Amino acid sequence: MQAIIFCGIQATGKSTFYKERLFNSHIRISLDLLKTRNREQRLLQLCLDTQAKFAVDNTNPTAAERARYIAAAKSAGYEVVGYYFQSVPRAALLRNRQRPVAEQVPDKGIFGAAGRLELPRYAEGFDQLYYVRIGEGGEFSVEPWQDEQPSPPPASPVSSAD
Repeated sequence: MQAIIFCGIQATGKSTFYKERLFNSHIRISLDLLKTRNREQRLLQLCLDTQAKFAVDNTNPTAAERARYIAAAKSAGYEVVGYYFQSVPRAALLRNRQRPVAEQVPDKGIFGAAGRLELPRYAEGFDQLYYVRIGEGGEFSVEPWQDEQPSPPPASPVSSAD
């Protein structure tokens, strides 16, 4: 059983990624589609009860917002996988303006999510984490997460006179 949690500001490709890569394997849990937290919670619970694979297609900008899904999935024995979508507000604004007008997010919404954005961490309960970028041609590049561990200090050079 697998739970996938997306993280990234609006217009970073989360829904397109779902449609291209997960549509045939995971149930989509999206507040944009369900409209209320109650409906979202009911669909999440149904997935957990039936052991269905699911993907949470929301911005999930903070660890606290991701925690509700991670805790529920972990307690039901799921593997939890996170996908962080590169979140550069200027690029997101440009992509947002290419959407149909009815689907566009106000600029302040994008900047608000960007201001609250916390990078996901394994310590939140993720079993796997990935970094997703959108290329120039619209193709997705997915890379394993590079943990935030500080790099070890460089070794001191050894003098040839030693």
